[in-house]
Amino acid sequence: MRGWLRRIRGAVGMGLTWAVGWAFVGFAIELVQELVPGWNGAIVDIWPAALAYPAFLGGVVFSGVLSIAGRRRRFDQLSLPRFAAWGALGGVLLSLPIMALLGFTLPSFVVGGVITTLCTSSAAGSLLLARSAEDRELLEASEHVAEVGLSSDESRELLGGRG
Repeated sequence: MRGWLRRIRGAVGMGLTWAVGWAFVGFAIELVQELVPGWNGAIVDIWPAALAYPAFLGGVVFSGVLSIAGRRRRFDQLSLPRFAAWGALGGVLLSLPIMALLGFTLPSFVVGGVITTLCTSSAAGSLLLARSAEDRELLEASEHVAEVGLSSDESRELLGGRG
């Protein structure tokens, strides 16, 4: 039971992280829409929300793909291209129902392509973010180890000298 709760919490966290990232992309679109004269992005008037909802679902779907494909591997054991490919797979899985609702027309393939591209870049960004957090934790831990220091006997032994 505890393992399932941890997975659900991780999936929700991944979804929220992606939703925040995509909402910033939506804010950028809104800003461009306001600043560039003659540009009409009024197809969707609320870009942050229009991107944040599918991003949340994309993060949850990607978390499921990651739990199956990346089972029992740490982030430092995963390659960035493989992680991005899993993100693309999550994007395709998220896009298929939307494309089916739109009737597999050209606009549906454009929407599917955009969602898959955003999922791919979000997955790569998630791995880079996780690795930077891991590196920061290791650096903080190494500071504590350095404070402990070695005794003179330990340093002689480490250098190959005899006690």
